[in-house]
Amino acid sequence: MPTLIELAHEHTELEQGAIEHLAALVSEWGMLADFCFADMLLYIPVDKDRWLISGQVRAATGQTLYHSDYVDTWASDTERILLDKCIKSDATVQGEIFVQAINGTANMVAIPVRYEGRIIAVLSREWVVDNARRPGQLETTYADIFSKFAEMVAQGLFPFEGRVADASVAPRVGDGVIVLDAATRVRYASPNAVSALHRVGVSANAIGQTLAELGVAETAARNAYERKEPVIEEIEQTTEVTLLTRSIPLLRQLKDDIEVTGGVLLLRDVSELRRRDRLLLTKDATIREIHHRVKNNLQTISSLLRLQGRRLTSPEAKEAVAESVRRIRTIALVHETLSREPGEDISFIEIVRPLMRLVEEGLQSADRPVTFQAKGDGGRLPATIATPLSVVILELLQNAVDHGFPEGSAGGAVMVVLSHDEDELQIQVVNNGIALSPDFDFAKATGLGLSIVRTLVTTELAGTIEMRQATQADGVSSGVAMTKDGQGTVVELRLPVLARS
Repeated sequence: MPTLIELAHEHTELEQGAIEHLAALVSEWGMLADFCFADMLLYIPVDKDRWLISGQVRAATGQTLYHSDYVDTWASDTERILLDKCIKSDATVQGEIFVQAINGTANMVAIPVRYEGRIIAVLSREWVVDNARRPGQLETTYADIFSKFAEMVAQGLFPFEGRVADASVAPRVGDGVIVLDAATRVRYASPNAVSALHRVGVSANAIGQTLAELGVAETAARNAYERKEPVIEEIEQTTEVTLLTRSIPLLRQLKDDIEVTGGVLLLRDVSELRRRDRLLLTKDATIREIHHRVKNNLQTISSLLRLQGRRLTSPEAKEAVAESVRRIRTIALVHETLSREPGEDISFIEIVRPLMRLVEEGLQSADRPVTFQAKGDGGRLPATIATPLSVVILELLQNAVDHGFPEGSAGGAVMVVLSHDEDELQIQVVNNGIALSPDFDFAKATGLGLSIVRTLVTTELAGTIEMRQATQADGVSSGVAMTKDGQGTVVELRLPVLARS
């Protein structure tokens, strides 16, 4: 379905300011529909004989007249008569129209939409009168409020200009309505508003009292009156009770000024929502504290292993302990990152870079200078994937240094290339060291490091892994200098995970 802005650009010559005025009206008119208990349509004139329906809204407080959407359709003959009359008389008009959907007549009020002194569209209220039901005080009061807003639309005072608060987060008419006079004295409170007041400790009759006397939203209403625009405010009445309010001034155009004749206060009790928010914050803080303590415990274990390794004399035993320390520090690194970020997802590139520093500190030496770099972005991964994948990356980086750049070699470069789409994460670990043996079979590798990699990738991560000799094309795509095909090694991982950027 085309938007109001698209229809206005396609069918009219309205300037951008006028189109934005209509868009602002449509963003607010759900409240108007709720106050008048009826469907509302927005008609824009296309030429002398045609009116285009560019917007439609149904009331949340009553039954709809139109079960189908009529946006991007043309006004009927009976509708056009009232629309033309509205333009010619430069005033709100009311009459009957024939509605094909009900095969009968309905009432229509046509309200001129004014912008910078001229009528640019017509806003309609369309409904069928229920003669069997007499309107009560709530319906009568809401109808009077709607009439005031309709007058503001016709005078170009609604929608509001300037710093208008986001109506999408504001209370709705059904949440509770308080009608105010120019002195913020309560003239009417809907049943839901009375219930909200009771929950914040206001049990006395509010009618005739000012908001200051009630102790509710006085500042917001005063600010709305002074600024002549709506004000949204969240008020903590007590530690257990929170009200979300929207104060809307009712305006009237005088000869040389705009007068505030009263206001409407929409209010909603959001105490339960805020209580849940606080629980979520507490839960999030608790989870991060747990990650922090796990990280500390792992670092303690790592330190104990390092102390134990210093007492060993066997080079093989020392190397085995050093490898275990690096693996533990890798897992601790994931928990440290999770302790700093909200939620259970983690930006994987923030893990890869510290992993490179970890390998660089443990394995690099002056005899074999190796540079480590990361390229691309792996998106955000859940901790259940990031933890085993970090161990895999560590083992591959360590394997690249041990076998690609043995002691005494000229050194080189190792690059980790990350990329992802909607449902798969791709990782390449490329080095330009000693080439992989042509008869190497990864599935038959018996080394502990590659066995860990194979188990984690194929079993826990449900992915695939391939190791092969690198080519000059691999060097170009990864940014690692390759002098010939067959130099260095490429490890390719593909993991069926949803990487979120």
